[in-house]
Amino acid sequence: MKKKLLMAVAISGLAFGGDQAQRIKLATLLPRGSSAHQALLAMGEKWRQAGVTLTVYTDGTMGGEAEAVRRMRVDQLQAGLLSVAGLAEIDRSVTALQYMPMMFRSLDELDYVRERLRPMLDKRLQEKGFAAMFWGDAGWVRVFTTKPVTRPDEMKKLKMFCLSSDIPQIDLMKAIGFQCVPLEYTDILSGLETGMIETVPSIPFYALAGQFYRPAPHMLEMNYVPLGGALVLTRKAWDSLPSATQEAMRRAAEETGEKIRAQSRKEMEESVAAMKQRGLKVHQMTPDVEAQWRALFEAAHPQIRGKLVPPEMFDEVQRLLKECRK
Repeated sequence: MKKKLLMAVAISGLAFGGDQAQRIKLATLLPRGSSAHQALLAMGEKWRQAGVTLTVYTDGTMGGEAEAVRRMRVDQLQAGLLSVAGLAEIDRSVTALQYMPMMFRSLDELDYVRERLRPMLDKRLQEKGFAAMFWGDAGWVRVFTTKPVTRPDEMKKLKMFCLSSDIPQIDLMKAIGFQCVPLEYTDILSGLETGMIETVPSIPFYALAGQFYRPAPHMLEMNYVPLGGALVLTRKAWDSLPSATQEAMRRAAEETGEKIRAQSRKEMEESVAAMKQRGLKVHQMTPDVEAQWRALFEAAHPQIRGKLVPPEMFDEVQRLLKECRK
């Protein structure tokens, strides 16, 4: 009897351990109930059919993206839908997709460059212990301000939000002449309401969802940078799965990535329209003003190349853009 009891305990322990190996906890800053969150839940249902249970933690409840990466490294989390800022905590090469202001002239150019960089980026993340499921973007980052501004000199007078964990970005913005205030994403609204910050680069969807446009009711319609990102799993979690499960998961993830990218770009325009109805004032750039912004950022290329974006990645983006524009 005792022998049978011990055997039963051992079997239940193995079953529990196997069940644990199939559980994936995913963190994201996405708002709960958003279309992207719903897409992740639908993906999770497909993963469940493949034998994996997905739990999604939204709204930064697991901390900022730097904290989410730290939690993944100690196996408190096994996955994250991260922006480039979060992915840069794993490998700086991903900054080539976002950290070059006004480098991309269209989202088609971004698609062209990203698809050609993807094998290299996947490999670098893999070497750091992570597996990329899909890459995407949420459209253009625009600049929201508490006061109406259009020109660089006007913007430099305002206190700008900068992500506290991204020291190279902070150093660069200060070198250009902006007043950087390091904060976490979750502190943006309170920072605007208290006057701690007066400028926030953000995609329109987050500005609407986070209510940033209320204390910052002015938006400069400048395609500043695309907000890129990826869904990543830890190699420890990924490598523990059978190949058939991996294939089903990756297929579902790719479909989800395409859906999120298309929907996010659509929501970019819809969010601006919704905020305009609530009082947002959109400021267009004249050709003269656009030239001033381009001159400012192009003058910073020697600092961006190397300090913010690895030199070989900066050069490859430039090469691919020339190739695309031909």
